[in-house]
Amino acid sequence: MDRDKILKMIVILAAIVVIAGSLSRLAARNSMSLDEYASINGTSLDSDDDGEDGSSDALADSDISSESNRPGDSSAGEPGQPEDGSSDEAAQPGTASSDEAAQPGTASSDETAQPDTASSLVGASLNGSSQLEQRVTLAEGFYYEPISDNLRRYMTGISFPAPDDSPEAAEPEITFQELMYVHILHYDFEGDSAEGELICNAAIAQDLTEIFQELYRNEYRLEKVLLIEAYDGDDTASMEDNNTSCFNYRPVEESDRLSKHAYGLAIDINPLYNPYITYAQDGTEEVSPPSALPYADRSARFPYKIDEDDLCYKLFTSHGFIWGGNWNSVKDYQHFQKTN
Repeated sequence: MDRDKILKMIVILAAIVVIAGSLSRLAARNSMSLDEYASINGTSLDSDDDGEDGSSDALADSDISSESNRPGDSSAGEPGQPEDGSSDEAAQPGTASSDEAAQPGTASSDETAQPDTASSLVGASLNGSSQLEQRVTLAEGFYYEPISDNLRRYMTGISFPAPDDSPEAAEPEITFQELMYVHILHYDFEGDSAEGELICNAAIAQDLTEIFQELYRNEYRLEKVLLIEAYDGDDTASMEDNNTSCFNYRPVEESDRLSKHAYGLAIDINPLYNPYITYAQDGTEEVSPPSALPYADRSARFPYKIDEDDLCYKLFTSHGFIWGGNWNSVKDYQHFQKTN
């Protein structure tokens, strides 16, 4: 093959390549490169947000957000939410939304009976917002309300008798409808504000809420105020732990007679420092709980002692309660009760 023919073939091949390239660019004139897409949408081609198969198909998702709208940028809303912070989805625990159940003392048309995880207390969590319409609020953190089905199930078999279908079994002398859940605030022994909760008779719910609110205003110290379920219904364990408590369907100690606690009409305050004392015929004392023996001598001076000069005594008696420290045959320095 001579030189002229070779040159002609090279020229022809070059022309074919040029024409093919032009045709290819013409056919692709409406396409968008990945670089162009990334530039318009503010994303980086180095993003790790690939599809589930590991490919870069996620870049074709028209909902890809810009860098300025990612978590951690305070100038933008949360992912998946409008920038004004609102959301049509139900709020997660610890967050707020426009349809979220209202705070204590308020009502919401979209409230649900789901447990409220905003509180560390078991009773408050189980009642949640289910009783808002019937809640009575004196001040923030101080309210009382009926007992929810969730809380009833938690109490049954511990502080409240479990159902007994045996022929000889007697019905409990009180019903859940006669009881109330009470939520309070109090100052603990470290001087910190803490939540507390009680179950009591509906007849004294207002009294207790008012009394504990006044105690809180005066920074009166209560080590803890927990439901007796925290101690599996064991009154001695609750006293040993210096827990202030109210309802517990149980008899009087060493008796078959129901205690006022069984009706939710009695409350024990800082029981370790204010023990229950009985006297034998020979004059010896029996102190309950046993670890409270150092506080049986009421002439001694020590903190958290209830006597007639104590604010707790003054508040309870002004609300018509009887103090066990004034009894003759026994002394129950922790105990206040009301019959009506």
